Amino acid sequence: MRIIGGRWRNTRLQVPSLDGLRPTSDRVRETLFNWLMPKLPGARVLDLFAGSGALGLEAVSRGAASALLVERDPALAAALRGVVGRLDAGAQVQVVAGDALHWLETATPTQADIVFMDPPFAADLWAQALGRLPRHVAADAWLYVEAPAGATPSPPDGWSLHREGGTRDVGYALYRRAAATLHGDLNATPAA
Repeated sequence: MRIIGGRWRNTRLQVPSLDGLRPTSDRVRETLFNWLMPKLPGARVLDLFAGSGALGLEAVSRGAASALLVERDPALAAALRGVVGRLDAGAQVQVVAGDALHWLETATPTQADIVFMDPPFAADLWAQALGRLPRHVAADAWLYVEAPAGATPSPPDGWSLHREGGTRDVGYALYRRAAATLHGDLNATPAA
């Protein structure tokens, strides 16, 4: 596993073999970040269920201002802190060791511009996480959701599909907060 673009391009990320850990593939990440490229500069990113941290770290590598990575597994959270230290990214990347659902419920509200939601598939946490998300996102936020192929969950009211794709194993979708679409978006691209 490696960061595939930006200032940390080709930086290797150690990915321990843990049950339920399934890092987003290079191909899917490249597609996602091509979609998000105009939105990344200066963005505040929230990477829930961070796992390897590939999504949040890739975003900062490509120009996001900051990323908050939430990871429940203590070993993964420690590994993420090690990567952040190695990249000298402590001023931009914060790692929270804790359950994402609990964090969404109890943390001080954030105003994330981009949210990555890729929980362990077997845990079926999408509905709970999506229901708790609104207080942590900006009015014009973007939401990336990854799920098993053919089972990508729909976000709650207030979000519209921007783009979606899939592989043999996973489906993924990028949503835009509906409040932002009411005002128009010159950079918007129709769903593919």
